[in-house]
This record gives sequence, structure tokens and C-alpha cells, in this order.
Amino acid sequence: MDITDTVAPKSDQQNYDDYLTGPRTVTISGVKVIKGEQPVHIELEEFPGRPYKPNKSMRRVLVHAWGDKSAAYVGRSLTLVGNPDVSYGGKKVGGIEIAAMSHIDKPLSLALTETRGKKKSFTVQTLAAPAPRRDWLTEAAQAGGDTDNIKALWYAAQQAGEPQEVLDSIRAHAS
Repeated sequence: MDITDTVAPKSDQQNYDDYLTGPRTVTISGVKVIKGEQPVHIELEEFPGRPYKPNKSMRRVLVHAWGDKSAAYVGRSLTLVGNPDVSYGGKKVGGIEIAAMSHIDKPLSLALTETRGKKKSFTVQTLAAPAPRRDWLTEAAQAGGDTDNIKALWYAAQQAGEPQEVLDSIRAHAS
């Protein structure tokens, strides 16, 4: 049994600690731009209510790769990784960086500011565009009450990590 969820930090946003167990590929479901220290909130399908708030360097990567119109980001994917060497206020605090992006043709290399007056090369790899999400409920309805097909569909949805309400809705088609 996977116990990753038991070590997840309680927070209203993605944190470096979320990525101690390894990289995560996420799909963007929305982008909000607000005033303040962390002006960009990237909503993630996989983590509702816990947006990724990229630092300025990662915002520069996003704009360079995908342009400045955040509406175009919806449906695209990122692989995010934790980097323990990210600094804030001169201290290493760890941070989240973009390792790969969908919708780029080749790896992207940029010179990003490391410290005042010092740049470092940063490379983002290509990531295949996300597969369209399965419409489990339509498939269940199309099964026409065939118990074996619905069981197989339920099992596939469970293996895909679908939430309990989706599994319950599939099961309801068996009656």
C-alpha cells in the first residue's frame, strides 16, 4: 500500500516537501494572476485547491516556452521537481522547479538569474502532451448494464486512481 499521502504537508499550495518523494507530472486546469509576492497561481487537476505558485525564474520559463497568455496553459502538463538548492533571501530553502513541459518541440535552455549579477543555465525537457481523460461515466452508460464490462471498467478506473465518487457512479450502472 502506498503511504505517500500520509507524509504530504498540510498546506494551501504546492511545497518543496511535496516533491521529496520524487517528481510529479501535473496537468494545468487554470491560472490566476493576483497581486502580491506570489502573483501566479497555477491550478492543478491532480491537486485541487493546492496550486503551484512558481517563483520568478520558473515564470520566466513558462513565458519563454508558452507565451504570456496564461489561458493557453490550460490542459498542458508540467513535470515538477523539488530542488534543495533553491535559495530565498540568501538562504537555501528548497523550491519547486519545472523539469519538463508539454507543448515544446525540443528541450529548452535558458540562462536564469542565480544571484544578483550571476546567471546559470537551466534546461527543461520535452513532455508528451497529456492523453485525453477517459469519460468513465459515458463508458459505463454505453456498457448497457453488462456486469462483466462494468466490472472491468470499474477496475480500470480504480487502477487509474479515480476518486471514490467516480467508482460509485460506475458501480451504479451495474444495477
